[in-house]
Amino acid sequence: MTSVHPAPVTVAPVQASMAASAAHPDRSFPRLHPRPDQGWVNDPNGVAFADGRWHVFFQYNPESARHHRIHWGHMSSADLVCWDAHPVALAPQEGGPDAYGCWTGVVTHDAGVPTAVYSGVVDGSGRSQVVLARGSVDLEAWTQDGTVAAGMPADPRVVAVRDPFVFEFAGRRWALQGAGLDSGHAALLLYGADDLSAWEYHGVWLTSEDPVAAGLPEANIWECPQLVHSGDSWAAVVSLWRDDQLTGVGHLVGSLAQDPATGLPVFSHRATGLTDLGSSFYAPQAVQVPASAGAPKRVLVWGWAKEAAPAGVRGRSQEDCDAVGWSGALTFPRELAVRGDAVEVRPASELAALRAAEIAPVTGSVHDGGTHLPLPDQAEAVLTGSGAVRLVLGAAGDPLGEQLVWEGELAAGDEVRVLLDASIIEVYRAGGVPTTLRAYPRGEETYWLDLGPGVALRAWRLAVPGK
Repeated sequence: MTSVHPAPVTVAPVQASMAASAAHPDRSFPRLHPRPDQGWVNDPNGVAFADGRWHVFFQYNPESARHHRIHWGHMSSADLVCWDAHPVALAPQEGGPDAYGCWTGVVTHDAGVPTAVYSGVVDGSGRSQVVLARGSVDLEAWTQDGTVAAGMPADPRVVAVRDPFVFEFAGRRWALQGAGLDSGHAALLLYGADDLSAWEYHGVWLTSEDPVAAGLPEANIWECPQLVHSGDSWAAVVSLWRDDQLTGVGHLVGSLAQDPATGLPVFSHRATGLTDLGSSFYAPQAVQVPASAGAPKRVLVWGWAKEAAPAGVRGRSQEDCDAVGWSGALTFPRELAVRGDAVEVRPASELAALRAAEIAPVTGSVHDGGTHLPLPDQAEAVLTGSGAVRLVLGAAGDPLGEQLVWEGELAAGDEVRVLLDASIIEVYRAGGVPTTLRAYPRGEETYWLDLGPGVALRAWRLAVPGK
């Protein structure tokens, strides 16, 4: 169905400038995770590859550090390391189906035309409809004509719907939306989307009432659904919304088959797990990357690093964010793979290009012969061996002010990578899932690692190449 709209609107070229490495006055502003130097940022959207560049869109309010009148910001990179800013891609349309905001969605192709498929909202009720916008081949210019592909389904069980995801299977195009049911359970809804402008509703596809899905933390809505193929398995990744709280991200691992009677895709899940163990990770978006130039196919994932510090670490209030003029960032790109019944996530291989000068540790200062390593605000540490590890933020000579950001235990054969960028900390354990955290250095405070004597270490200062 198509809404009535006065005329197509092409978004004005408002630049979402990215701050230079050393230009932002707030020390806690990330230098390596690109984002506009001001405003609110949340969910990554519309990840796509075009003209030799990765394009990442994101929820963006250029006017303040608050979630309001959401636009789609836009950045791109040829190497996943050096990023360029682009004009704002989508903006709320006065009187249109997205007057209150252009929320989460994806970019796909419709008869060769790049098309943004996203949740349009007209008020603060949280009810949304699927809205389309058409883009140029280079993804630079976007036209919003008010096309609505799907409204709220006429299904009395469904009380909330949001965040469309489009995929292909068995020669057809399908779509998912996250949903909440009147029973209080979360769900995914299935649509046929061969005609991208007019979706066909096929009902509730998955629900948290299922015994296997009950292995995930409780949620009223499964937001931002992603469905990816890895090896012989599929993984459905969902963000967990419960009672107005963003409680984490989980996944269901299983297989996808076509029902011989209906032709619909059927997801048979066999295992569940958390996709990130930290307090700050939410709303990831995944994209399938085909094999090319000798590189194997892979799944790339970005997430929203929200302003939520772990217990015992000084955080930031909304008033603090208002004062500095920004809130939220996207994580580094990650690679997701399914191994058996488990999901494994590691930093994208391209991030090794950020390694600059190697940092020499100081030994023998802690843990009876362990290692104490001060870190700059942009750093990476690779830890192997066995023993205890602590990442601490504090000022020298002020033990009462120490903030324990993360701690862990390594066993023989383990490898942990810690990537630090001012207020964003990403900890990756090989064979497992990451832990995304936030902390806010200020004044004379520094980060440091305390390692047990059995833990080996290599560390680098991180910088964009050439800077």
